[in-house]
Amino acid sequence: MAKRKSSKRSQEKKVRSQRGSTPMPNELRQVNLHAAGIDVGANEHWVAVPTNHGQSVRCFGTFTEDLVALADWLVECDIETVALESTGIYWITLFEVLEGRGLHVRLVDTRKLKYVPGRKSDVMDCQWLQQLHSYGLLEGAFRPADEICVLRGYVRQRCMLVESLSREILHMQKAMEQMNVKLTEVLSDVTGVTGMQIIRAILEGERDAKELAKFRNHRCKHDEATIAKALRGNWRKEHLFQLRQAVQLYDFLTTQVGECDTQIEAYLKSFETKADSSTLKESRGKARRSRQGNAPAFDLRQHLYAITGTDLTQIDGIEAYTVLRLISEIGLDMTRWPSVKHFVSWLGLCPGTKRSGGKQLSSKSKRSANRAAAVLRMAAQTLYRSRSALGAFYRRIKARIGAAEAVTATAHKLARLLYTMLRYRKEFVDIGEDGYLQMFKERIIRNMKRKALDCGYKLVPIADLPNPPAPSPGG
Repeated sequence: MAKRKSSKRSQEKKVRSQRGSTPMPNELRQVNLHAAGIDVGANEHWVAVPTNHGQSVRCFGTFTEDLVALADWLVECDIETVALESTGIYWITLFEVLEGRGLHVRLVDTRKLKYVPGRKSDVMDCQWLQQLHSYGLLEGAFRPADEICVLRGYVRQRCMLVESLSREILHMQKAMEQMNVKLTEVLSDVTGVTGMQIIRAILEGERDAKELAKFRNHRCKHDEATIAKALRGNWRKEHLFQLRQAVQLYDFLTTQVGECDTQIEAYLKSFETKADSSTLKESRGKARRSRQGNAPAFDLRQHLYAITGTDLTQIDGIEAYTVLRLISEIGLDMTRWPSVKHFVSWLGLCPGTKRSGGKQLSSKSKRSANRAAAVLRMAAQTLYRSRSALGAFYRRIKARIGAAEAVTATAHKLARLLYTMLRYRKEFVDIGEDGYLQMFKERIIRNMKRKALDCGYKLVPIADLPNPPAPSPGG
């Protein structure tokens, strides 16, 4: 019985191998005759290139000299275009080396290749990539221009440092809470001028609550007596040690963020100027909003206006630091997307089209880890109390279908505005909350008139009736 089972397994394995090596049908025409496929890994890269007798597969290491040898071999094989998997961050160096040799590199999402069964080895993966790419069946992932990639590296590094800063602030708050120092209860921001002066005085040895309360700024909501009550704590050594280390890390990370801001400002000056920044105030036409708390200290809005040619901060909910993060992810060339619908679909902010049997199963937007979409969602959440048209839209959608859907719908609108302003250099004009509500009311009236005509009736305002009915008791 064991022999029969083994023979059956070998037959199944043979069938799977034959299925994996089945060639494409003759009806398909190869569009990339000089295409290669690379299965990317942490320790080795498997490369498949076309030959007169099928495919040739070779394995290369991941050291720099191995990547150079890989590129040399592709050039010797007359390869013009390469498809490689987007595996972790291991593809980045290989992508840059191949692109530097003049090859057209197409980055492929690995999730679209996992649906094919029977192709789990590295050799078969690179062969399958090469075969699909030669027939033009692979869609490349988006990667901005090289100058935007450099800016993206700086901005992502800064975001990582800001996240680390927030963790150290939490550590500071935890240490003070363990000492029963209720500084967070009387100050809105413990890292402000008053909060940091009090914390540094505590670390220097001051324990008198009244003396610590004298650092109170005149803009603080609570008086000195209330702050003094909050500063009577249990000064244990281990908690003071934790607080000291958290403050030291906070100061170090603050210095790192400042150095990153200096690097970003210097790099922004190297971009091509598309508009004169001296005309920015005249073209804005509205009062300047306050700067975000974690935004760079330099005048970021001037630099962004010069390199984009339009003032994107005119859009409600979009600040200068938000624009910087968006530009670092999507770039400045909006022609990479044929239309605004392609752009919002790439962001994952458009409704889904899950249909089967003529029925709409779901219209939820797809899950996406797109950083630009996350930034737009955060910007949409700030519009809850805005008296603008976008704020009125957000509140209307939230009241109708919920907060999560309202955030996605408002982020969708912000993405469309961003695309239009960057591509066509148009200015944003806010009609205000009243203007939006009036337009929404007129749209409802037009829909009601159309439905009335379809049913054989005519919708007439009450004021135009010869004998208008009396108002109801309720109003």
